[in-house]
Amino acid sequence: MANSPLLSRPGAVAGAQTDAGVAAHYGEPNKEQRALFNGDAIADLSHFEVVQLAGEDRLTWLNTLSSQALDNLHPGQSTQTLLLTVQGRIEFDIRVLAGTDFLWLLLEPGQARLLVTFLERMRFMMRVEITDVSEQYALLGACAAQPALAHYPVWIDPWPGVAVGGYAYSAPEEHPGTESPWYLYIVPAAELEAAVGTTPLAGMLAVEALRIAAWRPRFGFDTDEKTIPHELDLIRTAVHLDKGCYKGQETVARVHNIGRPPRRLVFLQLDGSMHTLPAVGSEVRIGEKVIGTLTSVATHFEAGPIALAIIKRNIDTESDVDVVDGEEHYAAKQETIVSPDAGQTAGRFTGFLRTPR
Repeated sequence: MANSPLLSRPGAVAGAQTDAGVAAHYGEPNKEQRALFNGDAIADLSHFEVVQLAGEDRLTWLNTLSSQALDNLHPGQSTQTLLLTVQGRIEFDIRVLAGTDFLWLLLEPGQARLLVTFLERMRFMMRVEITDVSEQYALLGACAAQPALAHYPVWIDPWPGVAVGGYAYSAPEEHPGTESPWYLYIVPAAELEAAVGTTPLAGMLAVEALRIAAWRPRFGFDTDEKTIPHELDLIRTAVHLDKGCYKGQETVARVHNIGRPPRRLVFLQLDGSMHTLPAVGSEVRIGEKVIGTLTSVATHFEAGPIALAIIKRNIDTESDVDVVDGEEHYAAKQETIVSPDAGQTAGRFTGFLRTPR
């Protein structure tokens, strides 16, 4: 992927690994993060990828393949859907925006070619056209609607709402994700610099910190080859529990109704006295016992060092934990995202958790 032209802005420091090609920050990470949170800055996500799905059968066909109900999606509507394995494990996490004549499918970096290959194999005689347009379009992220970008298509993150047919595994009624809504504007790549204009920019360090604080899982970071939607609380936004058959549905239904997810996503407030951050992939322990893995980490402009981790389901929610990175130990307090009691909803008079009003 070519580097974003916005990397030429003063102070820009390039990101690394998955977020290479765009800025990690522009010289003032905390200031950028606060501005992004307040809706006064936008983030360059031009390394994310874009696929267009056209043709008469686009909605009904994608509906049969994926976890979300898409057959009645209207132009301008945003949603999230997953493509799963037969075992219910997440293969693709897709942000879907309905246009008038096609669907926008927004993806993490490196996913478009894989998705197009997968969808072409499943096309058969259906009237659909699948096109990777990642080189033609760029994404700009914001925590508030941007009037200057209003003429561009925009995907509005359904997180942390509970979509029709969804279900919340998070315990608190006041979800922290409500504090930072997320808008992704789809801009022609040739217009990227003009679209940004003089609006302040925030780098990916800011984006990641706000995402982690919102308990929002990210594909490829908080997922692995074993991840099922229940472990990340993705039943709330990306799965319709009452829709028709799709690959992985049996596992989704079985775990939700009569089983429990084997692992769960937790939020960690890390000890701020260390002056460093543990690496992603560090072990999460109680004493000498390894109970999970650190999956995302950042420094929040107010809360300090924060992280997400995947841990074993039955770990006591009140237990303090250590994050171990080599010789360094970082004390951490956990906050429950997915309850140990998630699942086994069959026969209950009401859901495990109330749908937020």
